[in-house]
Amino acid sequence: MKNPYAALGISDAVYAFGEKKLAQLQDRFAQIDAMAERNQAKVLHALQENRVDAACFAATTGYGYNDVGREKLEQVYAACFGTEAALVRPQITCGTHALAVALSANLLPGDELLSPVGKPYDTLEEVIGIRPSPCSLAEYGVTYRQIDLLPGDCFDYDAIAKAITPKTKMITIQRSKGYATRLSFSVEKIGELIAFCKKCKPDVICMVDNCYGEFVQEREPSEVGADLIVGSLIKNPGGGLAPIGGYICGREDLVSRCAFRLSAPGLGQEVGANLGLLPSLFQGFFLAPTVVAGALKGAVFAAAVYESLGFRVIPPSNAERCDIIQAVEFGTREGLLAFCEGIQAAAPVDSYVTPIPWAMPGYDSEVVMAAGAFVQGSSIELSADGPLRPPFAAYFQGGLTWYHAKTGILMSLQKMVDAKIVEV
Repeated sequence: MKNPYAALGISDAVYAFGEKKLAQLQDRFAQIDAMAERNQAKVLHALQENRVDAACFAATTGYGYNDVGREKLEQVYAACFGTEAALVRPQITCGTHALAVALSANLLPGDELLSPVGKPYDTLEEVIGIRPSPCSLAEYGVTYRQIDLLPGDCFDYDAIAKAITPKTKMITIQRSKGYATRLSFSVEKIGELIAFCKKCKPDVICMVDNCYGEFVQEREPSEVGADLIVGSLIKNPGGGLAPIGGYICGREDLVSRCAFRLSAPGLGQEVGANLGLLPSLFQGFFLAPTVVAGALKGAVFAAAVYESLGFRVIPPSNAERCDIIQAVEFGTREGLLAFCEGIQAAAPVDSYVTPIPWAMPGYDSEVVMAAGAFVQGSSIELSADGPLRPPFAAYFQGGLTWYHAKTGILMSLQKMVDAKIVEV
């Protein structure tokens, strides 16, 4: 197997280092495969239960009235995630858009949004109005409060209880770590937090940003009390085939409001042509558990490689996995950039490009992004990114196959070796 990797520019020493680490991970990989098998059966059951057939793949245009396939796809998502309703649309451009729709649809002037898990991901700061932006929730009179996590990434239950008031309309919980260096939250932990918030205020709406978490565990947050779960189709649930889109699943009344916000009052879910994308959306969802398993193996492998070289990794290689994100703290700009150069060099698309930090819309600092993807911005495909600020952490995710994820990590290590940042 050395020759194919050598052709990609990976030295014998780096290859041997990786193989040594892989030999220690077989039990972890078996656990990941077992989870994928359970989730594959769940997805298959949802497809069969909703009687998906060839008629569901027909294209619609214009208004998209009477789109049977679109309706079936939403029924499949609802069945798989255990919710009353789902909104699954290519008209949702990204995960941030899906979250913005869910927030703006269900928060009115005078309402308050509470984050009990600290600051949200950078791109949501302008949606909420933490950083001023036109059309933010703050502009429409929605207030925001957050409760930071305690040491050890624990919820500050005392502070949360005091923060929940009659004005608190919605609780937002970000499952993944974003650009923080905390652990991502398990579905079990999210369920405990939701139960506590509901005990404080039974009618409070609990929304979970589920991005990067779908099919990593046996249950989703909607199965432990979340009123809404939100995500992107160019992450886990699209299986690498969805070219665009997002989903919002949950209580029927809340999802219905989201549909009115996405289209227009009075129209809701009745409009929105599928433009011939349904085969990719159905098949991507079917493949998602297997694709997610490959990405998880890549994350565990990355953690094992870099923790053995002395870098802080979040989570450690032996920890429970709650999403597909693997953070590695390099401590220096040079380390972060070398890592990202390696991920880019392993890409099937744009492999010859050197990723350069730049001021991306929605972020408060320069960001470097490595991604040579078939779908632009698809982070279920091999990718890595990170803000150019201490601790100079790279956030690695994706890989449509385990073998591609493996190649990406080996290539990242090769770039680190070439830059004399590490030795193997």
